[in-house]
Amino acid sequence: MRYADGGGMTARERARREALRMRAAELFAAGSTAPEVAELLRVTPKSAYQWRRAWSAGGTAALVSRGPGGQRCKLRPALCEKLAAMLEQGPAAHGWDQDQVWTGARVATLIGRTFHISYSVSGATRLMRRLGFTPQIPAHRAAERDEVAVAAWKENTWPEVKGRGRPSGAGCASRTRPAGTCGRPGDGPGAGAAAPRW
Repeated sequence: MRYADGGGMTARERARREALRMRAAELFAAGSTAPEVAELLRVTPKSAYQWRRAWSAGGTAALVSRGPGGQRCKLRPALCEKLAAMLEQGPAAHGWDQDQVWTGARVATLIGRTFHISYSVSGATRLMRRLGFTPQIPAHRAAERDEVAVAAWKENTWPEVKGRGRPSGAGCASRTRPAGTCGRPGDGPGAGAAAPRW
């Protein structure tokens, strides 16, 4: 049996689950029904029925764990080591000299160019993490950007453009009451009249 993405289980939990399946196989061989197995082993009836179908089709071997699920790495261990060495050299050594960051897209491209193996961006990102690297997002800035002018604008012009915030306590979020009348009894439309009951 294989559970998607390892079923979210650790190796110890997978071993415990496999022991349950082996016990279920013994019970099925002894003539127990799926509901009886579910009650005895304290598992859901759905699991017991799935195990019963697998056991009927392939015997006890069909209930043996095949390890965690998920797609296997496309790169052999030797190629993973070579990729790690290439990532250590930095992006500039491989043609990305605009900034010194490895992104998932760049690593996928590098794998395709070097090893002729197709990787998705998310797959390349997971592989990077497994190799001990973290993907980054490059900062896109115009080549003509003048940092001194930007700093001066932030310091001098931005406070004028931003203006002052709303005074505290003014207005409310209600669309049906005029500004300044929220939360004060007797204000607003119908003040002084008894609230209708419907």
